[in-house]
Amino acid sequence: MLLLGSRLIGTPIMGLQTGTQLAVAKTPVIDPNNLRIIAYEVDGTLLTEKPSFIRIADIRELSDVGMIIDSNDEFVGLHDVIAIENIYKIGFRLLGLNVIDESKNKLGKVSDYSLEVGSFIIEQLSVSRGIIKSLSETERLIHRTQIVEINNENVIVKSIAEKLEPIADAKKLSYMNPFRQPAPQPDNSNADTPNVN
Repeated sequence: MLLLGSRLIGTPIMGLQTGTQLAVAKTPVIDPNNLRIIAYEVDGTLLTEKPSFIRIADIRELSDVGMIIDSNDEFVGLHDVIAIENIYKIGFRLLGLNVIDESKNKLGKVSDYSLEVGSFIIEQLSVSRGIIKSLSETERLIHRTQIVEINNENVIVKSIAEKLEPIADAKKLSYMNPFRQPAPQPDNSNADTPNVN
């Protein structure tokens, strides 16, 4: 199931043991190499370290009440998990990145993304145009298979090179409507004649 990434920002993190809210999800830690969320930076009064994180592997369930984890012990500090520390130090932020195609045409900026709930892999990017263009155009969705490269400034996607075939002259085209053709009538000439032997 796909879920908008923006819906998880501010999500309560609930402890299974106590049944209470332990923290709130703030910012996703996204690996730019595979567009997978590996953790969320969290905020809360019960946290002993700043910044603190909840690893995706430690989330038992994502439900209507929030992210369910076992207990407060699941939160980790910046230096506790090397993978989180390395990606956090890069400072990669997906939202707001420019989206361009291979021909350097600007398509817009990443305004949101959709992720697969089971794996927390980002499947689609929502790309918004500028204010003026957004009045006449809707948001674009870019699937992860269209992405060629991601760097600190841009998401580069495959160029859409659709070559439209010229439409033939309308006078040369002949259309036949099967509902407007005269239907053949059955031959009933023998139906009313009695059989005389």
